[in-house]
Amino acid sequence: MARSSPSPVVNHRLYRLVRATVAVLLTGVILAGFLGRIPELDILEQSARNLYFHVPMWFTLMGATIVSAYHSLRYLQCGDRLRDLRAREAAWLGLIFGILGIITGMVWARFTWYEGTGKWWNFDPKQSMAAVLLLIYGAYFVLRDSIEEPDTRGRIAAVYNLFAVVTMPFLLYIIPRQLPSLHPGGEGSPAFSQTDLAPAMRWVFYPSVLGFLGLFWLLYTQRVRLAWIRDQLRDTPDL
Repeated sequence: MARSSPSPVVNHRLYRLVRATVAVLLTGVILAGFLGRIPELDILEQSARNLYFHVPMWFTLMGATIVSAYHSLRYLQCGDRLRDLRAREAAWLGLIFGILGIITGMVWARFTWYEGTGKWWNFDPKQSMAAVLLLIYGAYFVLRDSIEEPDTRGRIAAVYNLFAVVTMPFLLYIIPRQLPSLHPGGEGSPAFSQTDLAPAMRWVFYPSVLGFLGLFWLLYTQRVRLAWIRDQLRDTPDL
């Protein structure tokens, strides 16, 4: 039987600090991303601005899935319902950032690889493997919704979640690098190395990664507290 949990504690000073920092970082990233100057890059040209948004979203997905898997593991160890809630909310936000990442990737591909063809999707290995990962995490929520008993749902979902996170490095990194790909970082796309080494873009890219990770933490904190309140209200309907 899952143990009851105390209310999730939030350090309000830390929360306000992170919130202010994220607001400053992402405001600067948006302004620099749309208005700032960038180096002239082969193939990518002005579409390289998407680097500030698309790539940090995938970093955030990876961070969110690791957080989710950690809490799933802890749930299997101690049966704390709050751990299950944390795993669920982190996975949900990871899925959202992944969807945004794949959409921005489609737009980027449309105006670089497929310009003049009318294509938005061409089953490039990186695109396809990213889509598979999102389907795996989508199935996590389908699985959760199919089980009514909370303890059983938590245990089965936790095991599945640990399986899902193990697939992540294979689907996002290892397998795509073994196949011919147009995606930056793969064979045939030297523009990625140019972008990665451009000092003018690093000053925006790294703060963007921190800003999106901070945004995840803020949303995650809010959603966990809200989920905990709803969970308590379900258990005590007379409140």
